[in-house]
Amino acid sequence: MTVAGTQLSSFLTNRIQRIEVSATFAVASEAEKLRAAGADLVDLGAGEPHYPTPEHIKEAGIAAIRANCTKYTAVGGSAELRDAIVQRHAADFGSDYKREDCIASVGGKHALFNAIQVLVDHGDEVILPVPYWVSFKDIVRYAGGEPVYVPTDERHNFALTAGMVERAITPRTKVIILNSPSNPSGAVMEPEDMAAVLRLAYERGIYVISDECYVYLNHTGKLFSAGCVHEVRERLIIIGSLSKTYAMTGWRLGYALGPAPIISAMNKLQSQSTSNPTSIVQKAAVVALTGPQDCVKQMLAGYISLRDQVVSGLRSIPGIICTSPNGAFYAYPNVSHYFARGGLNSAADVARKLLREAHVVVVPGEGFGTQDHVRVSYATSSENLERGIERMRDFFARV
Repeated sequence: MTVAGTQLSSFLTNRIQRIEVSATFAVASEAEKLRAAGADLVDLGAGEPHYPTPEHIKEAGIAAIRANCTKYTAVGGSAELRDAIVQRHAADFGSDYKREDCIASVGGKHALFNAIQVLVDHGDEVILPVPYWVSFKDIVRYAGGEPVYVPTDERHNFALTAGMVERAITPRTKVIILNSPSNPSGAVMEPEDMAAVLRLAYERGIYVISDECYVYLNHTGKLFSAGCVHEVRERLIIIGSLSKTYAMTGWRLGYALGPAPIISAMNKLQSQSTSNPTSIVQKAAVVALTGPQDCVKQMLAGYISLRDQVVSGLRSIPGIICTSPNGAFYAYPNVSHYFARGGLNSAADVARKLLREAHVVVVPGEGFGTQDHVRVSYATSSENLERGIERMRDFFARV
């Protein structure tokens, strides 16, 4: 670090120095440098749908601009939007949330950040199943909390049970974070396992934050939300997003459902940070939530086909172990067979060399709490996926 950098560091707060740059952001930055230099990259690192936003949603956004829907709204989103969120959730999962139990935010990550900031204080423990989405750990640490990790096993498809969670509970446990379908593993909790964790937490007076940004990208045919378990709602916060469901990542619209006092606290925090989500996006979101849902089913069918393609392709590479994900749009292959070969000693080494030598973008597992895996996104065209697998096959053959 330079002298100037050292001096700047001394002025930075302790809370900002407790966190790291997102692993996915770091990979994207290096990939962008290569792309700018003219490299032909196969990007299997992106955590977003390759599908365009459906036309009727785009038209709603355009119509909102033309109708001059460009003013502030209520901090937590318009009444129209919050009603649409709770009604969509009720229709799909049988929940019974009301408008005051809902807040709309600038993406699911924003809703998650707000929820953790209002629930987690210094010294509180937060149970986090491994592998975990990159931001969970750092958002908890930013709040002053201590992540308590619960490893899952790829031999059992990264399954999480109430017994595993219970062994990690201490008197300092404040929150349990669930993420099903999971980023990065694609694991989907069995409904009975999720219900058991929710009831365990409720009985112990512990809050559960259920990140359900991929809830509609469930490949098992059994849609399930934590909100289906009505009796635990006083200790449950659901984080949702339109980003993956409707291919609206850049629109930035997420939400939280939970007990009204917690939603009110999140609203207070949001009032001093971003205020309302973009008014135009809110109008488009209402149309997405209340309009025809055929587009969601069509995208899901596409992801299932791509899932089968990527799993088959990865398993065809000697030494690669890959479970079949039951949701989201990620495969999480174990690449440790190639450690200690060709200068590869970690998943980070594999990801780095794949990018620089094979021009394939993947995300190393270290950012998700595991040492032996890389995350491969299959949210791309079948042709692009095939190119990426072929490049990976050639790369590992040379190691």
